[in-house]
Amino acid sequence: MVHQHGGGNKRLAFDQVDSHGIPHLNREGIEVIYGEDVMEEARKIKSPDEILCMRRAVVACEAAMGEMEKALKPGMSENDLWSILHAENIRRGGEWIETRLLASGPRTNPWFQESSARIIEAGDLVSFDTDLIGSYGFCCDISRTWLAGDGAPSSEQRALYQMALEQIDHNREMLAPGVSFKELSHQGKSLPDEYLPNRYSVLFHGVGLCDEYPAVRYPSDWETVGYEGELEAGMVVCVESYIGLHGGHEGVKLEDQILITETGYEQLSNYPLDKRLMGKD
Repeated sequence: MVHQHGGGNKRLAFDQVDSHGIPHLNREGIEVIYGEDVMEEARKIKSPDEILCMRRAVVACEAAMGEMEKALKPGMSENDLWSILHAENIRRGGEWIETRLLASGPRTNPWFQESSARIIEAGDLVSFDTDLIGSYGFCCDISRTWLAGDGAPSSEQRALYQMALEQIDHNREMLAPGVSFKELSHQGKSLPDEYLPNRYSVLFHGVGLCDEYPAVRYPSDWETVGYEGELEAGMVVCVESYIGLHGGHEGVKLEDQILITETGYEQLSNYPLDKRLMGKD
């Protein structure tokens, strides 16, 4: 096919390729090129059909989250709770989950601890990131933090939640076509110094069939891993926040999935926030 359709060009880009096949291609005079950058550039603008599929995936994911929240009770394990999301995603035509990011109580700080056999206790924060490939093969990447049990949150828990809300709300309002990645990084709401060591790896990231281009980092990381580019209509991005004091007891994870439109943005994820942690119940 390369000889027939390549017009003499023998470069062949692969999103993924098994390494044992590369020498055989090289013997045919084919130059193998890493193709993930090419594929992510091609996938960054979602077609109307892709956006429709993503909407369905989000609806299915949020229905699964609803089943999780109804089932959340002190005395169950983190794995018990996490398994509900997995089962409900599959029940609604979903496929698989990239991570197992659900933690409770002291395991919420620092972030990136996978679900375990730890028993959730009354008064614990329970934080999770769906990271699932849902209906029609599209990713739904939403994070929420809930308070376990029927009690009231502590002042510290409310303060953490409020900081996460403020970061998400501020950074969401920046989203519009033409805004550069550097602007998002440097004008986005950062964190107080004592929270920065535990910061999430990105402020924003693209999403489609999985986590995709771009990855917009904090300003302190820009010189080493930042790159030029700008938002365009049809891109879908996630706005991220993790708030956990370095050496602190608990942390709050929030994340929403957002479509860039011709005039601004449309929030695709609409799962309710925890009213008790917001101080509204």
